[in-house]
Amino acid sequence: MDEREELAIRLHEIGAVKFGLFTLKSGLKSPIYIDLRILVSYPDALKMVGRQLGEKAQGLKFDCIAGIPFAAIAIATAVSLEKNWRMVFPRKEVKDYGTKACVEGKYKAGEKALVIDDLITTGSSKFEAIAPLEKEGLLVEDVLVLIDREQGGQGELAKEGYKLHSVFKVGEVLEILHRHKEIGDALYENAKRYFSNPQKWQEATQ
Repeated sequence: MDEREELAIRLHEIGAVKFGLFTLKSGLKSPIYIDLRILVSYPDALKMVGRQLGEKAQGLKFDCIAGIPFAAIAIATAVSLEKNWRMVFPRKEVKDYGTKACVEGKYKAGEKALVIDDLITTGSSKFEAIAPLEKEGLLVEDVLVLIDREQGGQGELAKEGYKLHSVFKVGEVLEILHRHKEIGDALYENAKRYFSNPQKWQEATQ
């Protein structure tokens, strides 16, 4: 088993990938919930995430990495430490005192930033984080996430000229967990049905 498969299993073990019935931010229901904020409490898993994202970023052209607050600050830091890459991050709220910076860290206008986040569903939250980076003169072409939920995010980013890269597609996580008997057939098939047609799945669970 390679480290990527080990990581998928570890994410399930620590509760970063949960199965059940969850209400998402949108108000819709989902049979799977991905909470990567919990990684801060599991240094072994966080190190693996740093290595896997660092490996995925090889070959991309950038001057620094930019972690999206708040979930991806720890994740981007793990990548920074793993690869010795300079890191910055956009603030969610700009302070009205001190430097009043909207991007923290050392950078110059015209440098290229690789945006790192924990996961992507749609692209909306990525655009909010990219805006202050571009406002400060940083160039953004690529967005790297640990998990792509395969729910339209890649297409949304592409429409605005950004390219998505991911360590896992959610279908791959499901397949790894099922193959290693971490989840049974019923959970696997139910989650697959959800991702193939979330709306139809919603209606069937009413």
